[in-house]
Parts: sequence; structure tokens; C-alpha cells
Amino acid sequence: MTGTSRGTAIAAVWDLQSVWSQAAGHLKKQVMRARAMALALGVAAAALGTAASQTLAWNETVGRVLAFAAAVAAGCVPLMGQRGGPEKVSDWTRLRAVSEALKTESYVYLAGVGSYRGIERAGELLRARTDKFVADGSDLLRHTTGVTAVARSVPEVRDIASYVEHRLRQQLEGYYRPRAAYLHRKVQMHERGEFALGALGAMLAAVTAAWGVDQVAAWVAVVASIGVAVTAHALAQRYAYQQLEFTRTEAELERLLAQWSAEPDMQPEAADRFVAECEHVISVQNEAWMVRWTVG
Repeated sequence: MTGTSRGTAIAAVWDLQSVWSQAAGHLKKQVMRARAMALALGVAAAALGTAASQTLAWNETVGRVLAFAAAVAAGCVPLMGQRGGPEKVSDWTRLRAVSEALKTESYVYLAGVGSYRGIERAGELLRARTDKFVADGSDLLRHTTGVTAVARSVPEVRDIASYVEHRLRQQLEGYYRPRAAYLHRKVQMHERGEFALGALGAMLAAVTAAWGVDQVAAWVAVVASIGVAVTAHALAQRYAYQQLEFTRTEAELERLLAQWSAEPDMQPEAADRFVAECEHVISVQNEAWMVRWTVG
């Protein structure tokens, strides 16, 4: 296979991967934005409702405005929930699955390992496998309509050494390691928030018990509701689970990088197995992530 035809084949697949990746990213933003809005609206509804009940006694107009705002906020919660519901999540995770499959196939092809080692028509095999991935997600093509590929160079992967540099090391140092650290901070932030809300609720309850302030008592329930909403949001986002999965994948990729460093001059069969294991580690993390999102 000539260098020109080889470059044409991978360039087309690389552009296609960009389209599916962007489509997945757009839908992810929609889901995350909807869930964040649902949390904010739920908190606002609880706070505004309590404020309205306490305000009506001394200013009916203000009380009614607050009650109206609380009702609107509460009514919008299920609407936001639909925009971030199971159907949207399923489409998002499947879009990402196709994107990741295209990326994996591209790197294996560029490295010239596995099924692509030494064959004359590697480009045809790449196109055939690419067509199958797209066919499996054909019902998702509506999300890719109007999306154009981002101008970017095909990864400079030519052999196993460049694969390690541009795929394995990039995934480890540029994605999994910082992502695991980010999710660790997210988990800590939510834990601190839940603790702070619990402490605030306990303090308000103590004030109510000690001084019998009825208006303060009403806010104990509000704080408790907010705490439940924050906890539910953290569970829905799977922060703790994602942190665990990203940390595990980081450790596995560290192990594979160390294996390569100890034995850089791999024989063809060993190189095939090594790349297959690298892609397996990445795909297992992706599959576990997707299953957890769609059935959790």
C-alpha cells in the first residue's frame, strides 16, 4: 500500500472520529448543564417556598412573588430532568463509544500492528471496520448532522515506539492522570459541601430547640432538602465511581509504560500483544464508564 493511499485512508477516518467526538461532547454538555440546572432549580424552589411562607404575613405582594417564583422553579425541575434523562445519556455514551472505537482503530492502524501488520490493503480493512462502527450507531447520525471535523494533524504514529509516545503516554499524562486528580477534588468538594450543610442544619435545629424560633425551624427542612439534592447530584454524576475507574486505569497505564521502558525492543508478536493490551485497558475503562452511566 502506497504512502499516499495509506494517508488518505487514515485522514478520512481521523476526520470522522472528530465529528463523532464533537457530537458526543455537545450532548455531554447538554446533559451536564441540564443536571446542574435541575439542582439549582430544586434548591431555589425549596428556599423560595420557605421564604414566601414567612414573607406573606408582613408583605403579601412580596410573598406572592416569592411563591410564584418557587412554583416556576419547581415546575422547571422535571423539564431539566428530561434534558439530562436516560435517553440523552444513552445517546451520549453511544456517541462516545463510536468515537473511541474509531480512535482505537486509527492508532492500531497507524502503529501497523495486529490485523494491520504487513498487509497490502490495510486501508481497505480500516475503512471496512470504520463503516461497521458507524453502521452500529446509524440511529445516532442525527447528532452528527451539521458537525464538521476540526482541522488537526493525524497522530505521528509509525511504529510501536511512536505509539507509546503519542498514544500511551499522552493518555496517561494528558488525560487519565489529570482527570483522576480532578475527580478526586470533585469528590472532596461534595463531601465538604454535604458536611457543611449537615452542620448548618444541626446548628439551626439547635437554635430552634433552645430559643423556640419557629421561623428558623422552617429553614432546617430547607437545608436538609438541599443536602439531599446535593448528595443525589453527586450520585447522579458518579464522581466517586469515575474517580475510582480513572485511578485504576492510570495505574494500569503506568504499569504498561514501565513494561515498555524495560523492554523497548519488542518482537512483532510481543508488540501486537502490547498494543492490544493498552487499547484493552482504555476500552475497559470506557465500557465500565458507559455501563455505569446507562444503568446506574
